[in-house]
Amino acid sequence: MSTVQLYAILDYDKKMNNLQLPPIDMEKEIPQLESFIKSDIDARELKRAIAVRMALEGKLYHEISKILGVSKFFVGYWKKIFKTQGIEGIKLRYKGSQGYLTERQTDVVVEWLKNKEYWNLEELVTYVEQEFGVSYKSKQSYYELFAAANISWKKTQKINPKSDEELVKKKEGRN
Repeated sequence: MSTVQLYAILDYDKKMNNLQLPPIDMEKEIPQLESFIKSDIDARELKRAIAVRMALEGKLYHEISKILGVSKFFVGYWKKIFKTQGIEGIKLRYKGSQGYLTERQTDVVVEWLKNKEYWNLEELVTYVEQEFGVSYKSKQSYYELFAAANISWKKTQKINPKSDEELVKKKEGRN
């Protein structure tokens, strides 16, 4: 890295760090960030909060980006969001789509599977559709129901692919 590039990075970092909160607000905000960081949060929220905390503590943006493996833009963006919206701004907003079956319905299906002696994918598909009016697009959703009931779902094979006819004959005493 050339000296000119280094000065450009340091100049950029100085400009970005001048966007800090007044000292009174920082005294309130850093403890809030610390408590948020210590709570059980998503990894993406954690990375955002740590980047903001480090920026508020005066660390240079390029140092933060190296430490956290993010861009300088990331640091500046989340610092700006934090300054305008507070902790709520750095929290994830999208929590995923609602499942087709409710938690209670899933429990009913899992219990039904556990009480059966034999399992069949087509039978599960029919049961879920008739009982709850739900039809999944992908078989993976049904496999997840089997997994929730601790049932391994594998297709059966008529012949063991690892079978060695010679070894079987030898063990049975036939040559």
